[in-house]
Amino acid sequence: MQNVNWNDLRYVLAVGRAGRLAAAARQLGVDATTVTRRLTALQAALGQRLYQRQLDGRLELTEAGRSLCAVAERMERDLAEIGPGDVGVDEVTGVVRLTSVPYITNRVLIPEVPKLAGRHAGLGLELIAESRDLSLTRREADMALRFARPRGGGMQVKTRLVGRLDFAAYTAAEQSNDAARSQPWITYDETMAHLPQARWLEAAIRKEGSKAAPLRVNDVETAHEAVAGGCGRSLLPSLVAARDRRLRKLPFPRGMKGPQREVWLLVHAELAVLPRIKAVAAWVEAVFARS
Repeated sequence: MQNVNWNDLRYVLAVGRAGRLAAAARQLGVDATTVTRRLTALQAALGQRLYQRQLDGRLELTEAGRSLCAVAERMERDLAEIGPGDVGVDEVTGVVRLTSVPYITNRVLIPEVPKLAGRHAGLGLELIAESRDLSLTRREADMALRFARPRGGGMQVKTRLVGRLDFAAYTAAEQSNDAARSQPWITYDETMAHLPQARWLEAAIRKEGSKAAPLRVNDVETAHEAVAGGCGRSLLPSLVAARDRRLRKLPFPRGMKGPQREVWLLVHAELAVLPRIKAVAAWVEAVFARS
């Protein structure tokens, strides 16, 4: 190990987190050729293979690579802990990979990105719009937003409640209240029947003696566009729907109030002390503080 250039550990760490050569290069602010060259030199110095390229192009760390990655992470945490206590503008550098469902990524986070970029010029943000829950423990992302309190992850994942999404009933802006009352409710398919908004819609249909629209959806993004397109009325998060001039809020059926979804931020425990992670977490909390 005496021949190892310890600066090269950053390259192993980037590959371990990103899983792809181009993504690792973006994290490090270099080109892919540089990443390959530094990793090749490190493997030669160690006499061990640190990663293997999969058929789909992913770079998967070997056992030796994972061990070295763990060393690099400890060094990164140690450096962060001996740095300044507060997260300022200058020390926030590097790339953070944050995942959430496409609706929240596109309609809540994206409009707020310029504020984050304006405060931290050295920070890179990769937003991964994904309906499935990516794994933080497998390093598919550094941070995640979820809409229920997480049950897995154990001590490897830190979680905290950052906000709540209130749902309200909406129709297309050109619909009058009277016309909207006769509109069918746009509901969810069977795979999404467990969602609070899906259960609310079924209860509203029973209470009103109304009917469901022939259109069923499997995510809130589709419900939003269906309402805007005049296909019916439905429940949507007020944080997003209130900004859309194509939509108009409706009163709830008598005796009913809208559901609420909790918003939880998940962070891999080993990364939580890093200034860039703290900066993105503070930004996320500020975004949802208005919900």
